[in-house]
This record gives sequence, C-alpha cells and structure tokens, in this order.
Amino acid sequence: MLSLERKTVISVVLDGFMRELWSSLVKITLMKDLLLLLSLRKAKKNMREPDLIYKYALDHLPKDSCQEIYKHYTVHEKKFGSRAAIEDVIVSKRRFKYEEEVKTNPYNYDAWFDYLRLLEADGNTEQIRETYERAIANVPPSKEKRHWRRYIYLWINYAVYEELENDDPDKVREVFKACLDVIPHKTFTFAKIWLLFAQFEIRQKSLQGARRVMYAELETILGDIDRAEAIYELAINQQQLDMPKVLWKSYIDFQIEQEEFDKVRNLYRRLLQRTKHVKVWISFGQFEKTTGEDSYIDKARTVYKEANNAMKSAGEKEERLMLLESWQEFESDNGDEETRKHVDKLMPQKIKKRRKIQTEDGSDAGWEEYHDYIFPDEEASQPNLKLLAMAKKWKQQMEDDEES
Repeated sequence: MLSLERKTVISVVLDGFMRELWSSLVKITLMKDLLLLLSLRKAKKNMREPDLIYKYALDHLPKDSCQEIYKHYTVHEKKFGSRAAIEDVIVSKRRFKYEEEVKTNPYNYDAWFDYLRLLEADGNTEQIRETYERAIANVPPSKEKRHWRRYIYLWINYAVYEELENDDPDKVREVFKACLDVIPHKTFTFAKIWLLFAQFEIRQKSLQGARRVMYAELETILGDIDRAEAIYELAINQQQLDMPKVLWKSYIDFQIEQEEFDKVRNLYRRLLQRTKHVKVWISFGQFEKTTGEDSYIDKARTVYKEANNAMKSAGEKEERLMLLESWQEFESDNGDEETRKHVDKLMPQKIKKRRKIQTEDGSDAGWEEYHDYIFPDEEASQPNLKLLAMAKKWKQQMEDDEES
C-alpha cells in the first residue's frame, strides 16, 4: 500500500489524467516509482501533450502492466492526436504483442513472420536486420525436415529483403551461405535454397557463381550424387528461368564429371527438344569426341550428320554453315581423306545479292547488298545458280586480262 505522504505528493503533481495512469503503476518498485515521478514532473512542466508520459511508462513498466497502458494511450490519441500519431500507437501496440509472442515461444516462426512484416512496413533497416538475425538464431531442435520448412522461409525472406529493398548482393550471398551452413545436409537438404541462390547469381550476371552453387559446392557439401541429381532435375524443370542454358550446362558438366555418359546423352536429347540451337548440337558433337569410348569418332560424326539435317530442315543457313565448319574441323583432326572430302562437298557457296530496303511506313529506301549461302543440296532448286557461277568466272577472267 502507498503511504499517505506519497499519495499526497502524487496528487499534487498529477492531474486527473495522471492519477488514472498512476493507478496502473502501483506494482512497480519504489525506485521505479521515484524515476517515473521525476519523469512525469518534467513532462508536466514542458509538454502540452502527455505522449512522453505514456511512452516513458511503456518503456519502464513491467510488460504485464502494459496492456492497460496501451488501452489508455490509444484512447488518448484518438481524442487528441493526429492520424499519424494514432497509427504510431497502433503499430507500437502490435510490435509489443509480437515481441511478447516471440519471447514466449521463439520457435513460433509465424509470429516472427508477422513481426517482420510489421517492421518492414516501417522501413527501419537496422531494426529489420536485427530482428531477422534474432529470428534465424532459433534453429529448430528437431532433425525432422517438416519442422524446418517454416524456419527456412525466414532465411529466404531475409535474402529477398536484402536483394530487393537494400540492393546489397554481398549481404544476400552472406545470408544464403549462412543458411546452407545451418542445414544438416547429411540428414536432409532444401533444394529450393540451392536453386534460389543460383538464380540470384544469374541475376547478378555471375555465371561462374551460379555454376559453383549448382555444381562444385553442391557436390562438396552434399557428397550425395542422387540428391545432387534430384536438385538439378528440380532446377531444369522450372517453368521460368532467367538463363536456363547455364543450369543445363552445369548439369551436363556434372554428369560428365561423374562419367555418366549415357545420362549426358539423355540430357542433350532433352535439351534439343526445347531448343535446336546450333551451339547445343556442336557441344553435343564435341562431347562425343572427348568420351574415349569405343567408336567415339563414329558417335560424334553421327551427331554432326543429324545436326546438319536439322539445320537444313530449319532453313538456318548461317547456323548450318557454323555447324559444318565445326564438323570440318573435327574431320581435319580425326577423319581420313574420304570423310574430309564428304564434309567439303557439303560446304555452301557464298554469293552476293541485292534487296530493297523499305522504311517503317512501307516506302522504298533504296537497295542494299547482302551475302547468301547456297548449299549443294539446294542447287537443283536454283536454276540460275550455274549461270551466276559462269558470270562470276567470266568477270574474274576479264579482270585477269586487264591486269595482264
């Protein structure tokens, strides 16, 4: 019970509002009573509004006494405060609520999510980072994967926040690496983390970083080929990838490293179902050349023949020429006179042509010269080709005669 003397002092200092506030403070110690009384005196003398009194009380009172204070504070601001002040009180009350929840049960990850959303809306970077660090420090005590799922999303949200809000790539890498260090990979892993980390590196235009994440580090940390394959399969089957060729190349390199050549061939075939790009065909042929298997030269040559037919069907002349040049180089190193002549006969003639230029509105803008390629298997459909060749030969002869 408060003494009569103390009640008299308090009643002199506090008006009706303060007396109502003081009724909720009777549980604190004598020292805190005196500190609060001094604060109230100062506030009463210098402040028109009692906001600082409430804030001081909320900062210094035991937490189990604050619910009533928040109630009075909210009522006060609704009567006398601005909209911003009212919102500030409401946010403070929600922050207090979440703080109490995570202190009561630090493994309540949903409460951490709610708390962090509130803080991110406020935009205090230092406070947000501090709270993320507090949240991820609560590593699940269980080694069952299902108990880790919500926890892992704290790390993902942390990385997304650093990338989108702070534009801090080094911090994002730090978050992903720390997350990978925490996961007990020998028991289970989270493929999503590896994939998100690799996609982040791709967005940073760090192809080497992406390969390292999806291949070198993956193999080193996991030491589990089956699990690595599962992660790669998850990656290449994503509907939207910023640069899918990087992941396919990494997966193919991974299987080559394991000397799983049939799996490599299967990957090339699957990739060619998605794209007929000439570089994929060339890479496929070069792979066959490096396997060292029986009849590896014949296997590589078969790929080049198939690729040539595919380029012919697609009508991609420049890409077909690029492929034939690669095939020509291959035969130069590995073939005989017969195979080299065979490829030489497939090479096209380069001819100069002219075509009209039109502006965007369809009006003529003159002529331009360009080069076209006529392949031997197209000559039957080019009746003027022989005439053009004769004209070219005649022109060359005339130039030679002039020089002589």
